[in-house]
Amino acid sequence: MAANYDNSAWFYDRLSRLVYGKALMLSQVYLLKHIPKNSNILIAGGGTGWILEEIGKVHPSGLTITYAEISSNMMALSKKRNIGGNKVIFINEPVENIENNSFFDLVFTPFLFDNFTEQTLQQVFAPIHNKLKPGGTWLNTDFRPTGKWWQTFLLKSMIVFFRTICGIEARRLPDIERQFEQHQYQVIDQKSFFGEFILSTAYQKPI
Repeated sequence: MAANYDNSAWFYDRLSRLVYGKALMLSQVYLLKHIPKNSNILIAGGGTGWILEEIGKVHPSGLTITYAEISSNMMALSKKRNIGGNKVIFINEPVENIENNSFFDLVFTPFLFDNFTEQTLQQVFAPIHNKLKPGGTWLNTDFRPTGKWWQTFLLKSMIVFFRTICGIEARRLPDIERQFEQHQYQVIDQKSFFGEFILSTAYQKPI
């Protein structure tokens, strides 16, 4: 059964600020400069939807955003956001279940892949990869432990907490960067946050 954040929707943002301050938010906002004007974009696992308002500050109009989120409670919060003049298509399904014929100029996966086992990561990665146009941009933000003891402790604590509350399947962090390497993505921008525990990367898909 897929992880579902319905149980945490009402406190998720507050909990993230309590633990990480503004780091989770800043790590995602940092990448928004790579969104082209008038582009067709996919956001997979957007949570409470605050990112839609931040995107609207960069591009007040002209974007078509497909917003895939499995949690109904997260989706309800997302639909209340101020999206400005952008068009947002809300899909309350796992991103790999999207069956439209759209191909995207850019995809954004904010803290999505840390929910999965290595096998599931591959199964989710492939359909997103196939939906991104050749030469398109993939923005990804996620945890990347560097071996520091506090990062190991914090990561294990998070996984246990969200396995209990939300049913995530992961027991450890999958090798996210290897998926991009295997599909020959090129890193065009990268920055770490929160003592290098969070890594934000802009990738370009091969043409």
